[in-house]
Amino acid sequence: MGTSDHHQTDTDPDFTPSADQLVARNREFAATFADHDLQVRPLRRLAVVACMDSRMDTFALLGLGHGEAHIIRNAGGVVTDDVIRSLCLSQRALGTREIILVHHTDCGLHRVSEDTFKAELEAELGIKPWWALESFADPYADVRQSIKRLHHTPFVQHKDDIRGFVYDVRTGLLQEVTLDTNGN
Repeated sequence: MGTSDHHQTDTDPDFTPSADQLVARNREFAATFADHDLQVRPLRRLAVVACMDSRMDTFALLGLGHGEAHIIRNAGGVVTDDVIRSLCLSQRALGTREIILVHHTDCGLHRVSEDTFKAELEAELGIKPWWALESFADPYADVRQSIKRLHHTPFVQHKDDIRGFVYDVRTGLLQEVTLDTNGN
């Protein structure tokens, strides 16, 4: 179905759907596709949990190639139940042993109040979301929180190699975040 077949329900005149263009680009990509022999298990036995921010090219910023790591992304790169589900599968069924967390500066969640966001949704839709937005003010503190969540869940089997970082969207550099000797 082409873009002309879609009815635009949004009133934003500057928005144009991208799917047709992306499918055309995929055809170009497939014409020279060379990754057909990659295995389902990541070569580095690594899982990366990162924010979905479009400024972050997770493979490029970590110098990873295709097939080297699982990349799990969500708003904020937060360790949620679904991230734990994915990590559990990644480790137990697909052999990963290392986890790297990547939050970043200037995150969209810095500017959102969870209570206000949920109240606005409830006022508009008549129902409050059952999920936590997980907004935060300090990405370094949230990386520490995420590391602690991973250490406390029984579903993540391999916990010896968990490290966390904050990516600076202005410089491209990673800053490591560590827990103190008390686990804080």
